Amino acid sequence: MMSFRRRTRRPARPRLLAVALAIALSFVSLTMAAGSAFADGYPTAVDVGSMAAVGPLFFDGLDNDHGCTASVIASPSHDLVITAAHCIQGTGSGVLFAPGYLNGATPYGVWSVDRVYVDPLWKSSGNTQHDYAILKMAPEVFQGSRMLVQNVTGADDLGFAPRRGTLVTVPAYSTGSDDAPISCTNTVYLQSGFPAFNCHGYVGGTSGSPFLSQFGRVQVVVGLIGGLRQGGCQEYTSYSSYFGPDVLKLLNRASLGLPADVVPAAGSDGC
Repeated sequence: MMSFRRRTRRPARPRLLAVALAIALSFVSLTMAAGSAFADGYPTAVDVGSMAAVGPLFFDGLDNDHGCTASVIASPSHDLVITAAHCIQGTGSGVLFAPGYLNGATPYGVWSVDRVYVDPLWKSSGNTQHDYAILKMAPEVFQGSRMLVQNVTGADDLGFAPRRGTLVTVPAYSTGSDDAPISCTNTVYLQSGFPAFNCHGYVGGTSGSPFLSQFGRVQVVVGLIGGLRQGGCQEYTSYSSYFGPDVLKLLNRASLGLPADVVPAAGSDGC
């Protein structure tokens, strides 16, 4: 069985990593097309069009490859984005978010991180059940007006962890540039207390990608790629921290604009 270790941040030579990932994914596609499909029966993520509230994070400017994925969450302040805590270090200064990014285009603007909020247990000990960070984005000029990100992209509600068997859709961006997001839908199960789903294609850059579940007409973020082994060691299994009351406490703190965090660098993923 073919597997690829998930990397959340880029090494010193991001272009080489992007090329390697492209080759690896091309090999997967060719293998599938040739009829040698994975014997595990898991679905495979496919390219999808732009999703307004989901986009990649750029750590070194738009001219370099993007890294982790993030999504806009509904809040009274209309300026919050959620991603994996292990994707963020320090104050978040210089990190850019490009919602709806598609083939190099930024149809919903580019937004700068103003403040970062993480759970106290992540900050103090890297507790993997709290591997999520809420980013407060600075206002930006969009189509001639000064705007908040949620007012441009819309947002998904933030909710609690899904039960076993819940159907989730996970849009994500693999590390690279001038590309499109992938997406896959499957049911959730629990692994050592962490929500998980199986789908091929979630390689480097997909950390922070939202677990989206539909409740009537409302779409809710019920998890994100992170948590156990920083989201998983294999491209076909992705984990999330277990969202409980603490994630809503963090949402409230960020929305109120209370004192922000300086985030320590994440430790090893253990893979």
